[in-house]
Amino acid sequence: MTADRPPRVLVTNDDGVHAPGIRALARAAYERGLDVVVAAPRHEASGMSAALSAVTEDGRLVFGETELNGLPDVPAYAVAASPAYIAVLAGLGVFGPVPDLLLSGINRGANAGHAVLHSGTVGAALTAGNNGIRALAVSLDVLTPAAASAGSGGAAIAVLDSVDDESRHWATAAELAATLLPWLAEADPGTVLNLNVPDLPADQVAGLRQATLAPFGQVQVSVAERGEGFVRTAVEENAVRAVPGTDIAWLADGYAAVTAIRALGHLPDVELPVDR
Repeated sequence: MTADRPPRVLVTNDDGVHAPGIRALARAAYERGLDVVVAAPRHEASGMSAALSAVTEDGRLVFGETELNGLPDVPAYAVAASPAYIAVLAGLGVFGPVPDLLLSGINRGANAGHAVLHSGTVGAALTAGNNGIRALAVSLDVLTPAAASAGSGGAAIAVLDSVDDESRHWATAAELAATLLPWLAEADPGTVLNLNVPDLPADQVAGLRQATLAPFGQVQVSVAERGEGFVRTAVEENAVRAVPGTDIAWLADGYAAVTAIRALGHLPDVELPVDR
């Protein structure tokens, strides 16, 4: 980055290019004078982690220009690829100049605890970080916005689809994300932050706290039915008690939580039974 130009920002997500969360995040960056371009999956790609998957035609990865409602001046591309693959393409200059920052989100649902391993939102950010690009993953906690308890036996999850996503508090998460951008722009290359925000009006969020990753995710997979040659799974809330100081604990108390994370690496202190 140089002083004579604004930071170049690539905004992506895993909910799809026309999801409301990505518009709020792109708008927050654009309104602060950043050079914004949006490139996101043309269809939902949740749970992709850092998978590099794409749809190709005659060996060509397909993407096309689109327009985001309310952001006519922000270039946007619908890409037939996973979020992490889009992060790789951005680093290769496919969507214009290589970005200084990658913003991923705003995801519909928290990405917290060790379950971030499976998140397409976080996977894009970690992939960018692995390539030396500063990145921020942003998620809106639509599951437990202070009203739902962690022990509701999946009842909170069941009502998610009955709520109009456009009515959620995307602006709250976008504004909090924007407050982190000046720090992130000056951080070491490859720095990755993971931000989770309650689905509440901004004046009802208790504050922003630095957090550790909880040892579990906000939801868990369970076996709903099994039979000869098949199994049917379900997603339900994790009833494990929150660990103080972790992202899930802060969310349960009405705070937004931000965590500095990194991609997987080797364990230097493990001695394995091999020849030296």
